[in-house]
Amino acid sequence: MKYTEIREVDNASTVTHFLLLGFSDLPNLQGFLFGMFSIMYLIILIGNSFIIVITKIDPALQKPMYFFLANFSSLEICYVSVTLPRILFNIATQERSISVLSCATQMCFFLMLGATECFLLAVMSYDRYVAICNPLHYPLVMNPTKCTQLAVGSWLGGIPVQIGQTCQIFSLHFCNSNQINHFFCDLPPILKLACGDTSVNELSVYLVAMLFVAFPFMLILASYTKIIATILKLPTATGRAKAFSTCSSHLLVVFLFFGSATVTYLRPKSTHSPGTDKLLSLFYTIVTPMFNPLIYSLRNKDVIAALRKLLLIK
Repeated sequence: MKYTEIREVDNASTVTHFLLLGFSDLPNLQGFLFGMFSIMYLIILIGNSFIIVITKIDPALQKPMYFFLANFSSLEICYVSVTLPRILFNIATQERSISVLSCATQMCFFLMLGATECFLLAVMSYDRYVAICNPLHYPLVMNPTKCTQLAVGSWLGGIPVQIGQTCQIFSLHFCNSNQINHFFCDLPPILKLACGDTSVNELSVYLVAMLFVAFPFMLILASYTKIIATILKLPTATGRAKAFSTCSSHLLVVFLFFGSATVTYLRPKSTHSPGTDKLLSLFYTIVTPMFNPLIYSLRNKDVIAALRKLLLIK
């Protein structure tokens, strides 16, 4: 295990490497954890790849809803690949050292993709809002050009802010310790290692979280408030059941992701603990992406039919 060198610069100590402690407090479970995370990674890759493939090749799925679902599945693969390979490497080799540059790069991509997920979930709720509340205008409003613009905006919207936030965090001096009590370079554990007063940085993290987490979540709630009101006005029970079935999968994913992310980034610093942070982070970085393909496929008849066709199941 390689420890960082610490040198004196302007009366403050500067860390050149960090140590990702990860799950080192569970020495007897390293083999089990490696196997479990390997299986979860394979499930995420295979499940989301299936969603991408069937939405591209099946004519019945050439709709805006499935275009955004394919984008979402692509995002989940990228999002998980920022953290899980590093976790597997650390467990397999027990080499927990990570350079400051690598740590900053991981954090930056994680934050950018996290912002993309928030925006994309909001866009998907807007798509359902237009489809259910304004069905006659749906083909006009959600035309291919508009869908592409919304998808590109979701992917690129958070990049400038998250690059700026990463640069701000890593411009701090880290002298308290070089040991990150987490399994990847996330904001709360990194800030704990910084010297001096970090209140401005904590405020910045809070404001960015409000912009990229709370604001999209409020838009989603507003969309679904109107969607539910519209569904309840439908004349037949069959129509109401079909509309609820279409939306319930997306709502479940929204609450799984936003629930754990909100608790992590918007709760006070004094309430943070390494164990709780790791558990919550596991939930929205690994567990939710693993269940998303199952949630969307098992609750969607069109997706199930396309999967059967792809796998030649009658």
